[in-house]
Amino acid sequence: MKILLLHSHPVESSYGAALHAATRESLQRAGHDVDDCNLYAENFNPILSREERIGYHDVPGNIEPVRSYVERLQAAEALVIVTPIWNFGWPAILKGYFDRVWLPGVTFDLADGVLTRKLTNIRKVGVVLTYGATRWRAFMAGNPPKKIATRVLRVTTNPARRVTFLAHYDMNNCTAETRAAFLAKVKREMERF
Repeated sequence: MKILLLHSHPVESSYGAALHAATRESLQRAGHDVDDCNLYAENFNPILSREERIGYHDVPGNIEPVRSYVERLQAAEALVIVTPIWNFGWPAILKGYFDRVWLPGVTFDLADGVLTRKLTNIRKVGVVLTYGATRWRAFMAGNPPKKIATRVLRVTTNPARRVTFLAHYDMNNCTAETRAAFLAKVKREMERF
């Protein structure tokens, strides 16, 4: 399966980078073709410009500023995201990716107020997240990243298939043991993905 792997952590020596590497290696070991899209390493510009917003609904011209990213998304059969959660949300670079790349004519069509799902090439979605907050604090805040992953991404891609959701909570108080256990879990799940 061709998998688009999105990663969004700015520090190459971080635990997030280790999760990214383990995810990529596990998917490849399972025989998948991985398109590794490290947004920071690729210097992805997350800013939706004034011109892009004005032309947002102008299909197909709206894809020109991000054509290569659109082509990678359209070529994928699965999507896996490895990212930290900061302030109960995606890092700005990842949010900007969704704002700029998941466009009308790419992920959906909108005609006469009716939205039609277009990203039918994505059959599976997985997310690997790290939270500074505890699971309870994330729950009390409504856990927007989990809802985006398990609801929005699911309905946008393949509503019939559950999203593989893996999260390490309470990174502010984690230990070498909790990090190692989560890393091992990610490897197992990605080898079965």
